[in-house]
Amino acid sequence: MSAYLSLEGIGMEFKRGKMTSVVLQDVNLRIDRGEFISIIGHSGCGKSTVLNIVAGLLTSTAGGVLLENREVNEPGPDRAVVFQNHSLLPWLTVYDNVKLAVDKVFGRTKSAAERHEWTLHNLSLVHMDHAVKKYPEEISGGMKQRVGIARALAMQPKVLLMDEPFGALDALTRAHLQDSLMEIQSKLGNTVIMITHDVDEAVLLSDRIVMMTNGPAATIGEVLEIPLARPRHRLSLAEDPTYIHCRGEVLRFLYERHRHKDAA
Repeated sequence: MSAYLSLEGIGMEFKRGKMTSVVLQDVNLRIDRGEFISIIGHSGCGKSTVLNIVAGLLTSTAGGVLLENREVNEPGPDRAVVFQNHSLLPWLTVYDNVKLAVDKVFGRTKSAAERHEWTLHNLSLVHMDHAVKKYPEEISGGMKQRVGIARALAMQPKVLLMDEPFGALDALTRAHLQDSLMEIQSKLGNTVIMITHDVDEAVLLSDRIVMMTNGPAATIGEVLEIPLARPRHRLSLAEDPTYIHCRGEVLRFLYERHRHKDAA
């Protein structure tokens, strides 16, 4: 049985003059519909490169990506990306930032009234429907990221790609958005791939954690199943033996098997 999303023998090289840098080598991963996958590893291990290849923003030099058995070779609305920087347009309101994506994707298939309701629906999912008339400069960093997530969800992507979406936020705001993301994924059943440096975030949110080896020529070192029932509540998990075990396994991988050479 074929996977919903499949990374098959992904390799990536970058050339500058006569120099060739091998970033990724033989990356293989099969992801089921509705799975939440986190990719974790040291800086420079090619995590964002993997995400950009799945997004169609980069073309791998070896292997390929299949989504529902169709090759991914360019960007498309079936794969929405949320970056660490919210990338909102400052001259547009919260509502208009989301509606811009809705109009682009559904301009020919939904009426103006339907697009309006769909925009409000997705803002409501991230609890930002109270701020539809505000501009980005009038809302907090966490609120901006909520709007960025709403814009991505409004495209109804088959796969939601998140590149350290909460990395620039304070700890409390980050925790609130993690909880919101779990709630949204529970409602919608999205397939999510998220890059993170945060071990606790990865264990809290994920069905599986993909751990990358250090570059150059980085690849997948281990894949850890997270057998925690959903819904998950961070306070009750703090002393949960399964949570503690999974957290320890990721830390062991990062700091023992594949630590930086200069830290040895």
